[in-house]
Amino acid sequence: MDIPHIEIDELDRHLLDDAALIDVREDDEWAAAHIDGAAHIPLHTIPDRLDELDSGSPVYVICARGGRSAQAVDFLRSRDFDAINVEGGMMAWLDAQKPSIAGST
Repeated sequence: MDIPHIEIDELDRHLLDDAALIDVREDDEWAAAHIDGAAHIPLHTIPDRLDELDSGSPVYVICARGGRSAQAVDFLRSRDFDAINVEGGMMAWLDAQKPSIAGST
C-alpha cells in the first residue's frame, strides 16, 4: 500500500487548523517531548482504540522517525481512515526547533 506523507512544515500549518494528530511512540518517548494537542496512542494499542479516531477527517500520525507511524497509517488506511504519515517524525520536528512539551499529560 502506498503510504501518503507530509513534511513537518506542512503538518505545522495543518495543526493551526486543529488537525487531528496521533503520536504512536511509547510512554517514555512521549514523556520526553511531544507536540501539544497530539493524542498519545502507542502503536500496539491502535487496534483497540479506533473508536477514539474520527474516520471522517484526516488524521496525521507521528512517531520518532517515521517507521512506526507508517505502520500505523497502513493499518488505519486499511480500515478506511484518511491517515497520513509525518515524514521524519519527532526527530525532524525537534531538529527544526518546532514547539514541544514534556511530561505525561
